Amino acid sequence: MDVGKIVKVAGPLVVAEGMQNAKIYDVVRVSERKLMGEIIEMRGEEASIQVYEETGGLGGGEPVYITGNPLSVELGPGLIESIYDGIQRPLDMIRETAGDLITRGIDIPGLSRERKWTFKPSARVGDKVEEGDVLGTVDETVLVVHKIMVPPGVNGTLKSIERKECTVTETVAVVETGRGEDLEIGLMTKWPVRKPRPYKEKLAPDEPLSTGQRVIDAFFPISKGGTACIPGPFGSGKTVVQHQLAKWADAQIIVYVGCGERGNEMTDVLMEFPKLIDPHSGEPLMKKTILIANTSNMPVAAREASVYTGITLAEYYRDMGYSVALMADSTSRWAEAMREMSGRLEEMPGEEGYPAYMGTRIAEFYERAGKVVCLGNDNRGGALSAIGAVSPPGGDLADPVVQATLRVVKVFWSLEDKLAYRRHFPAISWLTSYSLYIPNLADHFVKEYGQEWIDDVNKGMAILQEEAELEEIVRLVGLDALSSDNRLIMETAKSIREDFLHQNAFDDVDTYSSFKKMVLLMALIRLFHEHAKDALENNVSILDIAVLPVRERIARAKFIPEDNLDEFEVIEGEIEKSFQGLKEKVLAEV
Repeated sequence: MDVGKIVKVAGPLVVAEGMQNAKIYDVVRVSERKLMGEIIEMRGEEASIQVYEETGGLGGGEPVYITGNPLSVELGPGLIESIYDGIQRPLDMIRETAGDLITRGIDIPGLSRERKWTFKPSARVGDKVEEGDVLGTVDETVLVVHKIMVPPGVNGTLKSIERKECTVTETVAVVETGRGEDLEIGLMTKWPVRKPRPYKEKLAPDEPLSTGQRVIDAFFPISKGGTACIPGPFGSGKTVVQHQLAKWADAQIIVYVGCGERGNEMTDVLMEFPKLIDPHSGEPLMKKTILIANTSNMPVAAREASVYTGITLAEYYRDMGYSVALMADSTSRWAEAMREMSGRLEEMPGEEGYPAYMGTRIAEFYERAGKVVCLGNDNRGGALSAIGAVSPPGGDLADPVVQATLRVVKVFWSLEDKLAYRRHFPAISWLTSYSLYIPNLADHFVKEYGQEWIDDVNKGMAILQEEAELEEIVRLVGLDALSSDNRLIMETAKSIREDFLHQNAFDDVDTYSSFKKMVLLMALIRLFHEHAKDALENNVSILDIAVLPVRERIARAKFIPEDNLDEFEVIEGEIEKSFQGLKEKVLAEV
């Protein structure tokens, strides 16, 4: 193993000489403590290394060991239900080995070498196999069947394969390649985190990723394989929205990356997720979740690694044909880590001190999402959806990280502190947010829920926009100065905001709303609005309409459990009965 020598230490940046045999992005081990680092710049025989552990106490002259390998993650059974740090060290194993604090230089593999798995072959000896073909399966959890695939770049004939109970390092199959070489395949492979995993073809996003959050699914949907960002100021609920998406999104695998956020937020995830039940399967949520924690009190440089580690694990399960959702909270902390390392490298700063290549790095990250045809002869489809929170200082959406992100993502969920202060959650602004996937998803919505659902959503958004225009008039001259028609717009908009868009993440029923329930709830509001318009034409007073008791029934409809949706028909009947009574009252007075 080649050895260099430290000549400079500046926080997480270490400069070493005698590194002429190293390459950019190679992993190195720094000092006798064997701290893990990655080469990020080469100048002659000097290498600049970002160290993923605390560098306090390092000095000039200490050795740097060159491994010759890029930063890679271990892929195989055992990833699900794990919690890792930014460089795929299992935090539970570190705690068992070294206690509550991460010891510097500790090196524990990402996958257990002791745990045994039962490999069930699906291919046979003599089969012609190509990259991505499924050789067999392992039951990883009750929700995840782990597919053991031929690694990318390998084609040949299956020479041997056997059903066995084994660890991840044991051989389960041998492939004779076209060159006549025998390649042993085990349950585990390694993959460089900065290199996207290959696929056959990228497909158009035409299927929605149901999140159970009404404001998202109705007005600003994301597709399976889509990209979205959630920018917002401190206290506007970014983390709660990310948690809600991780809990209820209609994805078969969830990868949650806590990147540079406060440690107590990851603690909430760790305490809460094991107790939660997945609404799609009835099993504990952790049975399909991988957690990566690189919180604000952990090494700065590892924030970049944590984002790449997360998306590589997500791509691996996408390649099996799963729908995967990746939550990154937050990419601003990753960008800040890039800015710190760039400053220490004395690179020319870009806007607000961020490196000039920040936009490229963010684009490369989101480009790894998508709906694809996976490698392999079965043409299975997989999807990777990437959702990143952005934390601009002071909620300023002109922040370079927000702007760089908006250039590449297709969905923008804009969180507003004004809504959060009014206790309206999720605090997603319906006037500034957008989704560019709506045209792609229109056919799916019409097929599943009818054209009426599309019309209801468009009408609802139009009413909310009219309300925003009328609010200025109300502020100047008061509500009483509005015409009856405009007063009805304000009343219906209030119902859409408070009864449909507002959602309580901590209520057992309201925390998740199926598409069927959403359609019924919006139909109730539309029915009330249509009957109210008709009543106004029949000389019914808007004041009488505004105080109808059935409005309280509509407001409480979102708390109707999913197994009791017949109750919506009862409320529809009550709406019609209420307006019939108003019309009869007017006729009697005439």
